[in-house]
Amino acid sequence: MKKSFPICSLLALTLLACVCLSSIGFAQDTYPMVPRFVTLPPHPQTFNRSPAANLAQWTGSFTDLKGVKRTFVMVGADPSTSNTTTTIPTFLIPIKMVYGAQNGNMTFSPKHVLPDGNTVLKDAKSSPIFKAKVDFTQGGTDLGTDQYIDAFQRGNFWSSVQTNTGYHTVLGQPTMLAMQTINVTPAQGKVAVEGGKTVGLMDINAFDSALQTYLSKFKSQITPNTLPIFITYDVYLTEGGGCCVGGYHDANGRQPSGQTYAYTTWIDQGTRVFSQDTAAFTHEIGEWLDDPFVDNSVGCQDNSILEVGDPLVLEDFPYKLHGFTYHLQDLVFLGYFGAPPSTSVNSWLSFQNVETHVCPGQ
Repeated sequence: MKKSFPICSLLALTLLACVCLSSIGFAQDTYPMVPRFVTLPPHPQTFNRSPAANLAQWTGSFTDLKGVKRTFVMVGADPSTSNTTTTIPTFLIPIKMVYGAQNGNMTFSPKHVLPDGNTVLKDAKSSPIFKAKVDFTQGGTDLGTDQYIDAFQRGNFWSSVQTNTGYHTVLGQPTMLAMQTINVTPAQGKVAVEGGKTVGLMDINAFDSALQTYLSKFKSQITPNTLPIFITYDVYLTEGGGCCVGGYHDANGRQPSGQTYAYTTWIDQGTRVFSQDTAAFTHEIGEWLDDPFVDNSVGCQDNSILEVGDPLVLEDFPYKLHGFTYHLQDLVFLGYFGAPPSTSVNSWLSFQNVETHVCPGQ
């Protein structure tokens, strides 16, 4: 026998079904969040440059705790012999991410105006990544009023720098290139909720393919002796369907003549937010400095290359500059990878002294 329902009951059931379906759709838009940074295999070199256009770089080595000699290439000059400043010309390339009606119907642009009245780009350019306005004193040792990554590297090789006090490796004030637009297809990504924030997602390989196009587009300006930095706003990358990648650095070609580049996102601030404001900047520029061609091998079980940001992904520290509070991630020193701790300031294993153990495998 058929049952009949009053119209009001039918309306209530219909609304309930809509709410349930809406909740299911919302849940499907959320990946399990795993905060991380990744590396990509270096690309083939697609240009011929004179040696004078190579990235400023030096070669060093240390013997790790297993007795293995580890040779590395880093950006700048050898701190044991240099007492001058190396400046790397820098470009900042904003990327606008557009999601259509089928995958979120939102646009995320680095020209977004933040609560302090400045755009993401303006606050990025005014940050301790590019401005030497903060006096970094670590454990009572004054490393100088430097850019953050310069201060980190000075601390990394403090056994030399305390004598060669004029040693610096800095980023030139960035030249802004024209904003580029990526129209993200449903197959490449979508708008989702990650870490309680609405963000855009995109597959890392599809994203990097777009960056290759931009590197070629600006090839008259971007040369191997420069660092191009690509920046997005409120966007994470995905890899193998998993979220969330806050940035990466890579090279087209290998040392010494390859073209290095970096990508970083800027996520709106919040408590323990992954990659908030300049945290990802810190991570990727620090790793680019100490492993520019993504090939410095180390004897760690958790990481086979000398990536100084990976062990401390969520350990960022607030610094106020120009009225804005920036978050800068802690980075590990060479001692973490098995080098003599005395190489670094206070014999610490990281810039903020968060890391107190050498890497697994050492």
